[in-house]
Amino acid sequence: VQLQASGGGLVQAGGSLRLSCAASGRTFSRNGMGWFRQAPGKEREFVAAISWSGGIIYYADSVKGRFTISRDNAKQMVYLQMNSLKPEDTFVYYCAMRGSNSGTVSYYDHEYDYWGQGTQVTVSS
Repeated sequence: VQLQASGGGLVQAGGSLRLSCAASGRTFSRNGMGWFRQAPGKEREFVAAISWSGGIIYYADSVKGRFTISRDNAKQMVYLQMNSLKPEDTFVYYCAMRGSNSGTVSYYDHEYDYWGQGTQVTVSS
């Protein structure tokens, strides 16, 4: 399984970005997906997660109402639409996939088996 995240960049506060994560491998549609973010020297933090069917979604309180996670199993893609961005949203964002056909969601990074390379999001004030 390989995950490739893209869509990061520099945006002004109040702007929007859409992150994409392309997955290879046959098990994508059976596994829960998540987005996490990390600043240099800091712990990785949970952003959002979506179950295999898209029927269960979790968000961190800090992004609730501004970010939307979605997935397209046919295309093996997961997305993170980020609106009303703030300078404190500046991080490297990672997509992750749970393994072992675990289709449920999780807040915990240690419950994800596969990780993308990360994409930088910088929000200027």
